[in-house]
Amino acid sequence: MTEVPGVPPVIGILGGSGLYDIDGLEERHWRTISSPFGKPSDDIMEGVLDGQRVLFLPRHGRKHHLPPSAVNYRANIDALKRAGATEILSLSAVGSLKEEFPPGHFVIVDQFIDRTFSRDKSFFGAGCVAHVALGDPVCSRLGDALELAAVAAGVTATRGGTYLAMEGPQFSTRAESKLYQSWDCDVIGMTNMPEAKLAREAELCYATVAMVTDYDCWHEGHGDVTVDAVIRVLHENAAKARAIVKEVLPLLAKRTESCHAGCQTALDVAIVTPPEAREPQLVAMLDAVAGRILGG
Repeated sequence: MTEVPGVPPVIGILGGSGLYDIDGLEERHWRTISSPFGKPSDDIMEGVLDGQRVLFLPRHGRKHHLPPSAVNYRANIDALKRAGATEILSLSAVGSLKEEFPPGHFVIVDQFIDRTFSRDKSFFGAGCVAHVALGDPVCSRLGDALELAAVAAGVTATRGGTYLAMEGPQFSTRAESKLYQSWDCDVIGMTNMPEAKLAREAELCYATVAMVTDYDCWHEGHGDVTVDAVIRVLHENAAKARAIVKEVLPLLAKRTESCHAGCQTALDVAIVTPPEAREPQLVAMLDAVAGRILGG
């Protein structure tokens, strides 16, 4: 009998290197996880908080040496799954495209528009083709838990919103910023795509907390986005993010069965290449991501 996926939960967290400075986090140690998809952004820091196992991966590396386009998103997601993650919380700095989301405000995202263009966006490809459903790209169960955690932590957060993922590393032009506003996007960032797509392919629950650092350049009452202004608010947001993580972990630890949103079965009807036509080398690379389906 196949073991029920996702029991017990192991929480993977993608974000800044300061996130693992959480009071009460015990048994901290760094693990090097190799991935057939290349080198992850950094080692994974593992710890335990109130009995819940947690994995932290600094998305840009501990010294923030990787720009958004150079992050190996496939290796990061693959490494987290190899390390045992069953769900992933993404904490990401963003610009605001709405007046009502000022710097310091958090948005629990539920939709994405992907405008990136130079990144590997799938684990699958020639030799093993798959098309996962992405109509609802965020795990609703994780979103519910994050909303409760934000309230408990005293952090102002809006549930629901659209994240526009741009390539970067430059910030938007004013024309671009106003275009994205006309699309009714809420926040803009550079890192959550293809991260969310890859998490779905890896059958991992995924949710994003978008942490507003600035109004994007559409806002005529504010100056253009600058790195020093972003970093100042980023440090202030980090303390709020740690508070949310500390509150959400006990909520997620209570899960005793597979996710009701069905994230862990995303590949059930996604792979279209028949077994006899699958490329063995690619199938071998997919042992962690798709081993449940491919027999790895």
